[in-house]
Amino acid sequence: MTVDTSKRQESGSALPAPPSGLRAQGQLPRWAVPGGLAATAVVVGGLLALVGFSVGLFAVGTAVVFAVGLYVASYAVEGRRKAVDRLVTVVVTCAFLLAVVPLVSVLVTIIGEGIARFDVEFFNSSMRGVVGEGGGAYHAIVGTLVITGFAALMSIPVGLLTAVYLVEYGKGRLARAITFFVDVMTGIPSIVAGLFAVALFTYLVGPGARLGFAGSVALSVLMIPVVVRSAEEMLKIVPNELREAAFALGVPKWRTILKVVIPTSIAGIASGVTLAIARVIGETAPLLVAVGLSTALNFNAFDGRMATLPVFSYFSYATPGVPREPYLERAWTAALVLIIIVMVLNLLARLIARWFAPKTR
Repeated sequence: MTVDTSKRQESGSALPAPPSGLRAQGQLPRWAVPGGLAATAVVVGGLLALVGFSVGLFAVGTAVVFAVGLYVASYAVEGRRKAVDRLVTVVVTCAFLLAVVPLVSVLVTIIGEGIARFDVEFFNSSMRGVVGEGGGAYHAIVGTLVITGFAALMSIPVGLLTAVYLVEYGKGRLARAITFFVDVMTGIPSIVAGLFAVALFTYLVGPGARLGFAGSVALSVLMIPVVVRSAEEMLKIVPNELREAAFALGVPKWRTILKVVIPTSIAGIASGVTLAIARVIGETAPLLVAVGLSTALNFNAFDGRMATLPVFSYFSYATPGVPREPYLERAWTAALVLIIIVMVLNLLARLIARWFAPKTR
């Protein structure tokens, strides 16, 4: 029996054509993006040089012209889908750079101005009896750590217990009322917290009461809602299957919370608490009205005024003496030290989150 293989080969070689919407598109070369950006910068810079150069106008003009040009070129070569992707990438990158510019500017300014007094004397001496050059912020550093420490001791237990109640037990009007008041406290201006502390200790101690613990109370008012919200979100993401497995073994609810729920979410809770401390440690307004300013070292938060880094920096910059330069240098260095403390706390939060994260292997 003879088989005609020519027709079979002929039919097998004819592959169906791809749909028109799925046609293979070209691709821009790898140098198109950096080369196009460089060329756009040169053209825009040259045009602005003729009419008057401006850094801001140069950046905006370069971004706009480059985004439009890249979209057109990509649309012609790669198709609409890839062109839109490249356009969105450029927009997101520009938004990121726009957000980073103020941060970089602040860091460069504070480091450049504050490095002049970043010496040993600044960290081991106070301003008691110092007029003009010399002195340091040892008393302000101690005051900041003591006041923030007391605020953390008050805020962390209250915030964690409130979050546990809202997630594990809260039902009905009481839970809704607590949630409402936490939301209200989140938006309280810091100066209102300071005035609350002043009014409270004026009622308890008497008029003119200025002490470090009053500043701790003011900071705790600002810190508690942050701790509640962060801990509440971390507790909510714990799978209910873990709770049900513990209940199936006959474990009481309180023990399930202590042994299962909290250990599972401890990394996020610790990170949120650390970030809450970093958020309040730089507050100036509540400490300004509740604690005041002191030039001497004071370790006792329940007796007399205490200096803090935010208030020390504010007064050194706002009301400098004669000559001005030493006061301004101390103000910038105090701001630099405060930024370093906040940065250390943020790094510590990341380390804590990594250390306490549940092991998957």
